[in-house]
Amino acid sequence: MKVVVISDTHGNVVNSSYVMGFAKKLDVGSVIHCGDWDNLKTVDRLLSFAIPLYAVTGNADIDKSINKKLTVASEKFGEEFLQLTLGDKKVGVIHDVAKLGKVGNLDILFCGHIHRQSSWVDRGVRVFRPGALVKEVNFLIYDTDLDKVEFIHD
Repeated sequence: MKVVVISDTHGNVVNSSYVMGFAKKLDVGSVIHCGDWDNLKTVDRLLSFAIPLYAVTGNADIDKSINKKLTVASEKFGEEFLQLTLGDKKVGVIHDVAKLGKVGNLDILFCGHIHRQSSWVDRGVRVFRPGALVKEVNFLIYDTDLDKVEFIHD
């Protein structure tokens, strides 16, 4: 299964819609959002594509209606941290990785907050930042079958 991972949309509905259209054409199994939605309009736009959504919120998400909407409408939601299984991999999602004490029993961790794409290994856990959609189009695709991450950027 292919998963699109995005973060830091900060209300940019145009870039968010572009990536979601790409995800729809690619027929991805789900989308992960690593926080900093900024407003409810972005949440509604992503949900309108009817692709299963796994999400957390970030430090820019001060409007509590974002949490309420994601709690009801997303496939799975965690205010600060989310753990799920994709394929046979234990996946973590967090906005600011600096707030994560222990990486725990994860295979892979997706995070946002810093608006540039990057990857590293922390105590055996592969960590990936998809970049941001606020000004540019930066995201990643995770293929659970191949256990492969591909960075996409403009």
